[in-house]
Amino acid sequence: MSEPVIRGWCPGALRPMESGDGWVVRIRPIAGGLTQAQAEGLGQLTLQHGNGLIDLSSRANLQLRGVSGQTFEPLIKGLSDLDLVDDGVEAEARRNIVVTPFWAPGDGVQTIARRLAGALSSSDAPRLPSKFGFAVDCGPSPVLTTTSADIRLERGVDGGLICRADGATRGARVAEESAVATAMALARWFIDTGGVQGERGRMAGHVANRAALPERFRAAPAQAHIGPPPRPGAVAAGLLVGVEFGQLRAETLIALARHGAIRVTPWRMLLIEGATAAPESEGLITRPDDPMLRVVACTGKPACIQGLQPTRQLARRLAAHLPETMTLHVSGCAKGCAHAGRADITLTGREDGFGFSRNGRAGDPPSRTVRTPEALVDDPSFLREVM
Repeated sequence: MSEPVIRGWCPGALRPMESGDGWVVRIRPIAGGLTQAQAEGLGQLTLQHGNGLIDLSSRANLQLRGVSGQTFEPLIKGLSDLDLVDDGVEAEARRNIVVTPFWAPGDGVQTIARRLAGALSSSDAPRLPSKFGFAVDCGPSPVLTTTSADIRLERGVDGGLICRADGATRGARVAEESAVATAMALARWFIDTGGVQGERGRMAGHVANRAALPERFRAAPAQAHIGPPPRPGAVAAGLLVGVEFGQLRAETLIALARHGAIRVTPWRMLLIEGATAAPESEGLITRPDDPMLRVVACTGKPACIQGLQPTRQLARRLAAHLPETMTLHVSGCAKGCAHAGRADITLTGREDGFGFSRNGRAGDPPSRTVRTPEALVDDPSFLREVM
């Protein structure tokens, strides 16, 4: 079995990544959201210069697919006109921020997120690994605890703001005015104490290797993660809608934008500000009990150049058989880009079919290999066995 290529970096708008259906151009929304004009304009640009498909990433970014060498330059011009492009590749790569979608006016989230974006884009910002990220999670309770981030700004047990290293159970007490400066100090500590390993390095691993955090970052206890990710439905700020496999058509984004500004989440959902109902559109998930919420599948073959098998048609067919308490992950290869954690059932694309494992990850050794997708969906005995 051929091994997948680990690139070690993420695409951006100014640094696209080649895939099987063209270039992938990643947009990092400022402060986690798009105005109605930005969302509608982004959809139009995707239709003009891509293949009309947009991915939602697990770090609350948007990825435009199917861009080519001929369409890249006019796309970037259009994105720049919408204020969705950074000043350069380095600034873009450093501005790796996830923002809670449940912010409210006056709670400090937007102020902190924008100040942090400015600090990371400055010429003297610390040179961090490309996958190193920040979470601005300052709502009443943290909701991004399971979302990939290395430095977290959130509410502690006493309700006050803290700055916490990922992997630590305590953080430094901060105010809205000092939060960004403290986060930058923690990033520099990470660098100064050897956290960067070539182009890589993550905070949780550094902490696990017994790097001694400064005393002030061990002062305030953090809240524990509470409950599963949110589900589609009404929330205080508007309406949450899910997106099957985290991929929507540009026309759908345009239709959603006509109902309100868009907040991007790391759960393959979008929050439409002020909305009470979503437009009818193929691929949107509006029911909190929809089994597709418990199914994850990457782009797969042929859209991904590393995909060894098609994924999404199979995942959609299996979803109908999925028990209410179980999760399913169908990965085109062993990288598991769409879902790094475990799933109750994991199917990993191989050159000779799919590897099957229970409570495993895409890269885990399979307990058996299924030669054809038809064997998965047309064999009642196999369905009884795995489901």
